[in-house]
Amino acid sequence: MPSLVISTVGTSLLTNEINERKDPKNWLTDLTKTANWTQGKIEKYSDYSHVWSKIILTLKTRVEKKLDDSNILEIRDMSAELNGIYGLYEEQLSKGSQDIHYLIATDTAQGQVTAEIVKNFLRNKGVNIDIFTPKGFSTENDEVFSNGIDELLNWFEEIIPGYKESKYDIYFNLVGGFKAIQGFANTIGMFYANKIIYVFEGNNRNIITIPRLPITIDHSIIQPVEFALMTAENSLSVKLNKLKNVPESLLYICDDEATLSNWGKLTWNNCKYSLFTKNLLLFPALAYEKSFEKDYERNTVKDKNKYELHTALAEISATMLKFNGDTSRILPKFEYRRYEGGQKCEGGLRKNEIDHFYLNKDEAWRVSCVPAEIDDSERGKIKGLRIRHFGEHDYVNNNP
Repeated sequence: MPSLVISTVGTSLLTNEINERKDPKNWLTDLTKTANWTQGKIEKYSDYSHVWSKIILTLKTRVEKKLDDSNILEIRDMSAELNGIYGLYEEQLSKGSQDIHYLIATDTAQGQVTAEIVKNFLRNKGVNIDIFTPKGFSTENDEVFSNGIDELLNWFEEIIPGYKESKYDIYFNLVGGFKAIQGFANTIGMFYANKIIYVFEGNNRNIITIPRLPITIDHSIIQPVEFALMTAENSLSVKLNKLKNVPESLLYICDDEATLSNWGKLTWNNCKYSLFTKNLLLFPALAYEKSFEKDYERNTVKDKNKYELHTALAEISATMLKFNGDTSRILPKFEYRRYEGGQKCEGGLRKNEIDHFYLNKDEAWRVSCVPAEIDDSERGKIKGLRIRHFGEHDYVNNNP
């Protein structure tokens, strides 16, 4: 069975190559000072512009030459990241010929150079590997770190389910990387990975793989409509009185409103499929016709269709609320537009008075709707959509 291997990357591969007897004494100090800086920022400051050209590039060349000239045991001693990967394959990288690898790197000069060294080395050994870097990701402060973790969670949610569906084993290689990132990655791995790779203390060449814990989420603490609105692309904050049973660890609270924390998003990502494939959920700024509710219960509607429908309804609901019913702000991926033609439809409307949007363009499932004022218990009358039909292209097109 093939594997997806995700490895966290630190910078020790570079810093460990500093020769304290021969290299200038300020090298380690300057690298520490600029650890969270990008190449552009380093080159911008005259006091530290030498860090890139004289220190980082020199160490990069030194590391690359040493990797080329070393045996496997020496390579494993040099790089924690490579140590974990060599350990996974019992020092025979050819065993992973069908596997896919990603390196998670910080958006810093040192992080990028280290990840490039590891990537290039493994590619030369025949490993299929790439780098993923959340924009601005570093350990400089809590805000940039948290934003980077948010983007990392989104990326995991985009790629890992597809690999799981294709029967890949998911490994998190956490031998390398910064402690702060390892801590988050360890918890994230308990949700996404089949196994997490570490090394034994005192013998860094023996790896240990820890199976994923059988974590189950208490769905009673999840408010699916509110969680979906907080994680939509046009996301909204939600009043705290709508989140009474939700633990504070899942929320960022500001005054009387909240958004989801990193852990909240992680929790939601791992239970939304289950919640989106059960009963039809009602989102604010949307009203459902009986015809739509009947469509949801048809035998031809699979869990995948229900999930895509709820995902779209959440996004469009958030957009309607955020932009006062402006349908032009609906995300382009839904291809929201009006039907053409003047023939009469159910409810007395003509076809050219009815709108529609796609759920999955490839499969052509769509939803028909009409802009309308919606009675909302919390907000009064608001601009939204009345949802009419849901289903396959021809079914909705012929019965809008």
